[in-house]
Amino acid sequence: MAFTPDVADALGAAAELANTADEPDTLQTLDDLTEFFDRWEYTGARPRNRTDLEAVRGIRARLRGLLTADRDAAVELVNQVLTEQQAVPRLVRHDRLDWHVHAIADDRPLHERILVETAMAMIDLIRADDLGRIGRCAASDCDGVVVDLSRNRSRKFCSTTCGNREAQAAYRARQG
Repeated sequence: MAFTPDVADALGAAAELANTADEPDTLQTLDDLTEFFDRWEYTGARPRNRTDLEAVRGIRARLRGLLTADRDAAVELVNQVLTEQQAVPRLVRHDRLDWHVHAIADDRPLHERILVETAMAMIDLIRADDLGRIGRCAASDCDGVVVDLSRNRSRKFCSTTCGNREAQAAYRARQG
């Protein structure tokens, strides 16, 4: 199944955000959050203060739970988020994206927008019965979340760092 750019972005951003909670924690400052906001091209109100940062930090475990849930549990979690946030889907077009669905107003707090966008993206995976696209990092010392939307389902690592570390370890093992 081909995934639309908004779905791929929402899932990629959610996985990256969930993984920032792993050691070392890489979401500690407002600058870290602003960089994340810009990199994933979020729309709406930009993060402004420590309260915004702490609210986003506070949803990381919830995102990890949603991304790693089995299908039935994921349905419950998606429905919970959409109900809590009173999501009302609407079609929008902005920036590089053609018509796609937003289900929360752009002026809502960033952590709420991230939760709803992730829930909306998960709907596509649930409906396609394709939650196998999300898994755990294959690195021996990492529990990161991996979202693999590639055609050949070849992504194994949550980051280039983990992939490189495993490749180096395999190379050293072959040498000696």
